Amino acid sequence: MQALQIYAGPRALQRIREQGLQPGDIQVVAGAAGGPKGLILSHLDRHVFGSFLAGSSHTVHLVGASIGAWRMATGALPEPATHFQRLADGYIHERYEPEPGRKMPTAEQVSRRFSEQLQAFFEGRIEPLLAHPRYRLHIVTSRGRHLLGREGRLRTPLGYLGALLSNAASRKALSAWLERVVFSAPGEALPVDLADLRHRRVALSSANFLPALLASCSIPFVLKAVHDIPGGPRGAYWDGGITDYHLHWNYSSILGAAQAQAGERGGLVLYPHFQQALVPGWLDKAWRARHRATAYLDNVIVLAPQASWVQGLPNRKLPDRQDFARYGQDVAARVRDWSRALSESERLAEEWAGWLERGTPPTSVLPL
Repeated sequence: MQALQIYAGPRALQRIREQGLQPGDIQVVAGAAGGPKGLILSHLDRHVFGSFLAGSSHTVHLVGASIGAWRMATGALPEPATHFQRLADGYIHERYEPEPGRKMPTAEQVSRRFSEQLQAFFEGRIEPLLAHPRYRLHIVTSRGRHLLGREGRLRTPLGYLGALLSNAASRKALSAWLERVVFSAPGEALPVDLADLRHRRVALSSANFLPALLASCSIPFVLKAVHDIPGGPRGAYWDGGITDYHLHWNYSSILGAAQAQAGERGGLVLYPHFQQALVPGWLDKAWRARHRATAYLDNVIVLAPQASWVQGLPNRKLPDRQDFARYGQDVAARVRDWSRALSESERLAEEWAGWLERGTPPTSVLPL
């Protein structure tokens, strides 16, 4: 492999060595926050949902925050490859014209435009998505508490300062300011223990699907918070990546010890990602010690681009949110470079498909 690297936690690696990897092994597919970085996973997503998992008959839980939530919702649509192409094309060609006298668009402007995008993308498709016979979608949001309970010109920056300082002391302390709220489609419950942070589970419905997805993508200060989502507790909801940037969850709780020792199939997590590390929350980006793999990830398989391959992309990096400011009003240049990165990323899917065709040899897998 020249572009893709496969990583696996100890339990997942043992399964691959002893039995290979089959679609029936995958119980959860996860999608991280990360904005435009998610574009690089478009071709992988098309193969995972359009080919690898398409022939299986078991329940698969799709968990996502921010762009990851949009990706996972897209995977649950009919003909997912077509819709992943729509998602990528729309994201790449999106432009926000700043209001007169401003260099960047306002949060109100971005929220309004993004809400329109989501509505157009999922129009007429929400109820079938929620009623999918196999896929259970779970959208992760961050709900503010205390000062962050409502958005405000002063209370929001003060509240996030408090969250930043509390999180620096311990990730658990982040719960004083923000709680994880997971909006889950009807059917089997998400089989993951979420007790690492204060959390709630709310039933996902046609009434709250779009507000929940918009909230999951609402980066503080870049988009407006979404208030009082139907079915959920009152309050301001922001990007799910604030509490769960890369969804570093206790996935090892999926299978009990007895099941694991018996070697039962299922219980693995497939994680198409844009890097090896799973950073727990957005505020943990500066805390490198929190980026290490933990026992939570023992049954996780990460598909990530190799660093040497990334160096061959435009600007020698993945597309990211800073590109909107970097390219400014030269939208054509950004579209050109992001389109090239998307085209190059087809190699990730080709190498993943090739590994599956070769019988999933464990020699191609590195420890997570």
